[in-house]
Amino acid sequence: MTTSEKNNARSIQKIAILIPCFNEELTVGKVVDDFRQELPSSPVYVFDNNSTDATAAIAERHGAIVIPSTRSGKGNVVRHMFETIEAEKYIMVDGDDTYDATSVHELLRVSQEFNAHMVVGLRLSDYEKGAFRLLHKFGNHFIAKVITLLFSHKVTDVLSGYRVFSRDFVRVAHLKSEGFEIETEMTLQALLKNLIVKEVPTSYRERPAGSKSKLNTFLDGIAIIKAIFLIFKDYKPLVFFSSLSFICFVSGLIAGWFPIRDYLSERYVYHVPLAILAASLAILSVLFLGIGFILNSIANLHNETQLLMRKLFKEIDKV
Repeated sequence: MTTSEKNNARSIQKIAILIPCFNEELTVGKVVDDFRQELPSSPVYVFDNNSTDATAAIAERHGAIVIPSTRSGKGNVVRHMFETIEAEKYIMVDGDDTYDATSVHELLRVSQEFNAHMVVGLRLSDYEKGAFRLLHKFGNHFIAKVITLLFSHKVTDVLSGYRVFSRDFVRVAHLKSEGFEIETEMTLQALLKNLIVKEVPTSYRERPAGSKSKLNTFLDGIAIIKAIFLIFKDYKPLVFFSSLSFICFVSGLIAGWFPIRDYLSERYVYHVPLAILAASLAILSVLFLGIGFILNSIANLHNETQLLMRKLFKEIDKV
């Protein structure tokens, strides 16, 4: 990356196309060409995540600005992209040539029309046979249902790697994921911060012959569920800890029934261990409820701070 390219990356551009890549020499050239054709005035940045093949050289040969991203994992690359590039609109797309570049105009239109902070390329309505690996479509549906239930906002495709982000989203999203669970975390961050999220149908192709997916169905699925669990705990603490409190309370009642029955019938407690367990669960129930109220107050203060930050950023942009 030359000095002029570094300065260009730091200057605020209208639209920046960001492609995170790891060993995509078979497809990255076509992806770069397709998006340069659709948006010829917008720079294309390929963030090379320690590729061992010719990904970087091919991307540069096709006109992309290649930036090495040395911390392994897609989540680390996404954070690096947002920290490095300044733009009004960010287009993120995978380098595997599975997404339709012509759909970018509709994603940008919806982003502009609805002032959306995130527009997701919805793959589930138009896809080739074999585009989704075994269990991936089911896993996507399952995670979307869980998020819809927990966060009261309907989402359909939370694992799409084709998205448009606003500058506001990049400023306020605090991303921590290191791997492929980053897409789920970005969706949850937007929902939790009351940002506008839209989905736009786009076609989804099977990977070209010889190109291999980096996803691990089970390990990445576990990581995604873990991310949902941790974010729910951090941003919905009252619901989370109240649920734990209720579980402990009901368990305590069940465990305490036998000692209570002993006392009522015999005036003596024979199930002493169960009595101790019931008392412990009752104490935990009260503690969990108290923790939930305290953390909920902190989370509300955090949300208010985020709103003030967004207003402040808008005022700064006007200057």
